[in-house]
Amino acid sequence: MSLIGGIDPPINGAQKCRTPYEETEMSSSGHTTAPFARFEWLIAWRYLRAKRREGGVSVMTWISLIGVALAVFALIATLAVRSGFRIEFTNIILGANAHASINVAPHRNEAGQVVRVFSNYADLAERIAAAPGVKRAAAVVRGQVMVSANGRNTGVQVFGESYKDLLGIPLIVEPEVKIGKLKNFHNGVAIGSGVARTLGVTLGDTITLISPDGIKTAFGTSPRISTFEVVYVFQVGRYDIDNTRIYMPLADAQSFFNRDGVVDEIEVQLDDPDAVEDMVDMLTFLGGPNTWVWTWKNANGGFLQALKMEDNIMFIILSILVLIASMNIISGLIMLVKNKTRDVGILRTMGLTEGSILRVFFICGASVGVVGTLVGVIFGCLFAIYIDPIFTLINNIAGGGVWDPATRLLSHLPAKLQLADVLSAVSLSLGLSFIVTIFPARRAARLNPVEALRDE
Repeated sequence: MSLIGGIDPPINGAQKCRTPYEETEMSSSGHTTAPFARFEWLIAWRYLRAKRREGGVSVMTWISLIGVALAVFALIATLAVRSGFRIEFTNIILGANAHASINVAPHRNEAGQVVRVFSNYADLAERIAAAPGVKRAAAVVRGQVMVSANGRNTGVQVFGESYKDLLGIPLIVEPEVKIGKLKNFHNGVAIGSGVARTLGVTLGDTITLISPDGIKTAFGTSPRISTFEVVYVFQVGRYDIDNTRIYMPLADAQSFFNRDGVVDEIEVQLDDPDAVEDMVDMLTFLGGPNTWVWTWKNANGGFLQALKMEDNIMFIILSILVLIASMNIISGLIMLVKNKTRDVGILRTMGLTEGSILRVFFICGASVGVVGTLVGVIFGCLFAIYIDPIFTLINNIAGGGVWDPATRLLSHLPAKLQLADVLSAVSLSLGLSFIVTIFPARRAARLNPVEALRDE
């Protein structure tokens, strides 16, 4: 039986019927469903793939996605090259140079003579090599001379070391490129590839070393001239080493530089090169009185500081680039919200909460950020892995000269893909994408259904 107005009373105390969306919003216990329910993903996906004539912004979505992908690609590629530069540069420094060198400060001995060399170098090197944390200690005679061959001349730096000590220099034993056998070192000299190229010599040729500090005569000091056979050519990949360095047997170097029975310094290699500054006091003590220590960080501190400063600046600049790319997501999402105002009003009247509307549009914007980041990571990693053939192609297209080892000190463009760099790029991109998406999504969630449907 109907009541007044033709409205039947509730049967058995049942509640009024709900719309399908209201049923979706409510769980069996009467509480709202968990965030990011399936229907929210379905609505967001429908909006993302909608054509422009349907009120969608697929073109803006693609632009936003490509912008984020390019920004992430640039960030990962730059971080990889940055890490490659730092690691390559450090490895070459540590692989072809001593971590520390112990030198004699000029002083007068008991006879009143000025002393600048070590006389008891064999025992001293053995004592230093036995110290904890020290991998190798080698007696070295060092000097700068002019080398000549085939009518060509160039200045070089000569290192006199024993064959056993030379085997302790990793990049000389296993360089990028080598010609000859190091075991023949006692029969001649080992020279850098740049020196060999400048002089036009190769394995088995003879070079002439000329030192101004030669034999003293009644008419003054005459230059000392000696010839040596080239028995080994190395290329470590660093321009200033390959183009200036010659290794000579210790006995020959002592004779050539008038260092009979003495050496100029003791080169030291450590188990942990980064801890060299903590070892300075111990090495100075082991070297004895009137000695001082020069570390690889002292010699290359300017380069290391420049790399560190460049790292920080490049990360900040590229972070701004990622932020700009993320802003495209805001513009696209604002247009989407504007075009879907009527849909939002209808969904709200059907029972969707503000939270559901916010999550729908958040999914739209965040999905663009996630997909763009994923694409950028893939291409960025591929670029870092295959950077050598890519750069070779660019160099060939440009006609060569894109990479000049003389100014960059390295023979190729290094890149080192590290997990920490990739994760930092991903975190930055996703974080910015999620944050910028919240503001237009909140605007959509706060639309008044009545205002949204006023003109419908």
